[in-house]
Amino acid sequence: MMHRLLPVLAALLLAAPALAEEPADLREFRVGEPVEALPTSGYIDLACADAPATKLAIWGEYEKCPRNALGLHAVSFRYDPATNPLARLNDSYEGTRVAGQPALIALLIGDDKRLDGIHIQTDPHTRLYLRKKAFLFGLQARHHYGDDGWTCHDKPPGAGEEPVGGVYVNEHCEKTTATRHLIVERHLYAHPDQPLTNFVGESDVLILLPKELLAK
Repeated sequence: MMHRLLPVLAALLLAAPALAEEPADLREFRVGEPVEALPTSGYIDLACADAPATKLAIWGEYEKCPRNALGLHAVSFRYDPATNPLARLNDSYEGTRVAGQPALIALLIGDDKRLDGIHIQTDPHTRLYLRKKAFLFGLQARHHYGDDGWTCHDKPPGAGEEPVGGVYVNEHCEKTTATRHLIVERHLYAHPDQPLTNFVGESDVLILLPKELLAK
């Protein structure tokens, strides 16, 4: 009897989305894992992303943070420089960076005590040459999750928007897999009535569990 069940069990195991086997979304962070599994070292300055004055000692204090529009508690943080020896040798490794781009990161934690999402925004206050390249980070994020299956919409220049160095980007992309709902926005444009250095150059990446898994 058991030998008849083995192929059925194998098929069920292959069909079920195994979140624990998913590649990490960011460093050790993997959307879908429980809060108690989050790393206890390597990260500092935990705070509520939507109420920065509220500081947290550990990830488990996420309930002190207000719920955002998604109904999740957003916890911001920085990489601990003490755990990054490369920063002492090369300033291109300094600070909190993702794919070399200075970034603002927040873990999105639900009342289910689970990491339901990660929000990564390029830092708008970084050096000029990095801000000018920040729109490329969104392409790297899309590539990380596979180049196929994205639905993208390019918005034409709005009133008071013009290209930067001949390049205009105002793009919204989404992709849903069995275990992720991904939203990537990229922007590069200037306002003609503003100084040349005051342009918009950014990427915004939202990594979420799909609605089907959020409900579980």
